[in-house]
Amino acid sequence: MASLIHTCYRITDVEKSVSFYEKLGFERRRSMTLPDGATNTFMGMPGDGDQLELTYNPGVESYDIGTGYGHIALAVEDLDGVLAGLAEQGIEPERPPYTVSDGGSRLCFVRDPDDYRIELIGRS
Repeated sequence: MASLIHTCYRITDVEKSVSFYEKLGFERRRSMTLPDGATNTFMGMPGDGDQLELTYNPGVESYDIGTGYGHIALAVEDLDGVLAGLAEQGIEPERPPYTVSDGGSRLCFVRDPDDYRIELIGRS
């Protein structure tokens, strides 16, 4: 049986991306340099595995995210508190929190430094 172990994003600035994901609660775990000069930085949530691989390729200034990418989702205990903390650090949601259906969880989206979308879902 297979299991999902991580997601990989290609990024343009290691420190900006690491800082962003740390603000969402991720921890920087380890980095490794590949033979072609690329750098992989692995991040994860406290008490869990390395769930996010950030790959930096020297000389690449931007990536075309394309129409196939959607988002990653994070469940948070206190959506309003998380958003207040992010706002203090200059990170604003795309729009205020909302629900998709009556009685559903509140959610909103933020974007990382490379414009990848992250969904924040309030646990209820």
